[in-house]
Amino acid sequence: MAETIHLRGEGGAVFVMDLPLPEGIAERYERGLLVRVGPDGAPAQPAAPEALDTDPAPEPGADGQNRPALNAPKSEWIACVVSRGLLSAEDAENYTKADLIDMVS
Repeated sequence: MAETIHLRGEGGAVFVMDLPLPEGIAERYERGLLVRVGPDGAPAQPAAPEALDTDPAPEPGADGQNRPALNAPKSEWIACVVSRGLLSAEDAENYTKADLIDMVS
């Protein structure tokens, strides 16, 4: 039986997805356009789906939440900012990586 996760889409709806994610969905997830949530839509506790987890474990931030490594690509920082509800993915794209790091530090 495949593991299932819940993802919140760009429009706010929650979808149940089986792992591994289809390629198009996985790309949107990596870019921060989709956010992993619990079945009730509340933010899920850390960790990307195993199928997508290719980077080392994220560093804990000052607030105890996980965050990407400083040398992680901007897309991971966008996903972090979006998952914390600080900005939408579209708005986060307009910031520099340094600005995104400052937001979650």
